[in-house]
Amino acid sequence: MKRKIYDRLVEWKQTSHSSAALLIDGARRVGKSYIAEKFAKENYETYILIDFNRVGKEVTDLFENYLDDLDTLFLYLSAYYNKRLIKGNSLIIFDEVQLFPRARAAIKYLVADGRYDYIETGSLMSIRKNVKDIMIPSEERHIYMYPMDFEEFLWALGNETLLPVIQNCFLQKKPMGQALHRKAMDYFRQYMIVGGMPQAVSLYARTKDFEAVDRVKRDILTLYRQDIMKHAEGNELEIEAIFDEIPAQLSRHEKKFKISAIKKGARARDYKQPFYWLADAMVINPCYNSTEPNIGLKLNMERTSLKCYMADTGLLISHSFDENGIVSEEIYKKLLFDKLSVNSGMLMENIVAQMLVSAGHKLYFFSRASRENAEDRMEIDFLVAKSKVTSKHNISPIEVKSGERYTLSSINKFRRKYAEQTATAYVLHTKDLKVEDGIVYLPLYMTMFL
Repeated sequence: MKRKIYDRLVEWKQTSHSSAALLIDGARRVGKSYIAEKFAKENYETYILIDFNRVGKEVTDLFENYLDDLDTLFLYLSAYYNKRLIKGNSLIIFDEVQLFPRARAAIKYLVADGRYDYIETGSLMSIRKNVKDIMIPSEERHIYMYPMDFEEFLWALGNETLLPVIQNCFLQKKPMGQALHRKAMDYFRQYMIVGGMPQAVSLYARTKDFEAVDRVKRDILTLYRQDIMKHAEGNELEIEAIFDEIPAQLSRHEKKFKISAIKKGARARDYKQPFYWLADAMVINPCYNSTEPNIGLKLNMERTSLKCYMADTGLLISHSFDENGIVSEEIYKKLLFDKLSVNSGMLMENIVAQMLVSAGHKLYFFSRASRENAEDRMEIDFLVAKSKVTSKHNISPIEVKSGERYTLSSINKFRRKYAEQTATAYVLHTKDLKVEDGIVYLPLYMTMFL
């Protein structure tokens, strides 16, 4: 399927001139191996894909024994994979490279040799186990791969005309109109409940069978659990407890993650490493409280106050409705037509978080409590900084509204209290675009353009 990251691979090949390897970092089953091999087939005369999840000791020993004799290393690799290596026109892919850190360390010498290009794919690239006893090569360009975004989802369903219209309306701040808005929301709801994992999207595009798609998503969730048990090294129970608690925490009105729900008396600092593990695996999208809405949101970040979103909303749905082992077609259709009496706000907020991350944003929210002054009590779902910094008006508050009726008390308090810091204020809702009283109301499917 068509993925935007492909263009970044082309850019890397054109600009690196074999002076740096490319590392594609992403969650399991997000499409890293597929896109690397597709790129290899279309841009090189020959390629070798070394899957460290499958290869035996006879291959890994080559990296242990022949890094000081690259002629022999390449000779053996060429013979083992029955692929001719051509200087300047061959690519070697290290797939799931985190499983053999020695190969990642070898990139320094392989790139310096200059004969071939190298792409690495992997997940959990930063955890201690996967960088222990190796020097991370500086000759490595690191990019992230996320689940398919809304536009890629539309492409997979054979629609390449709707997104340009959506983008044009966003740029001109004009409504889509009833017919097109309804069509876009129909597609958006499909995207929300199927999610962006390529295997699930591909199956849905072919069959429109929600139960079959749900089985695929459950297989991915099972894989994530197996990874926790296999790779978490001493934190397995804490990581799995956080993972299992995510749907319940997001369904609460107050979505900040409460560690006490996992274990009585538990403290946030005791669970810092498990949260980091899940974030590094790109299974979750953590969103931290920034106590001041200024440029440099990270400078005012509270690490102990966070919301924990699933990286893929389709997976969140399968993770949430699992009483009978599989989410039925009936439940999916009720979600599709907004007829299910559940907290749809958690799904809407999660998909907004997913789309913001895919668009390149770090996630921050704003929360302030005050018993004395009601004007100081506010909760803003997300804060986004402008791409071009000015002397003031740099931070946009974003509120996500899933229902037909809602109040705007927090965002109006925010605009009054932080008038000099506030750029455009956004409300993301299920209705069409409008601009009213200084607030831009956007349909949820326009989130990707913020």
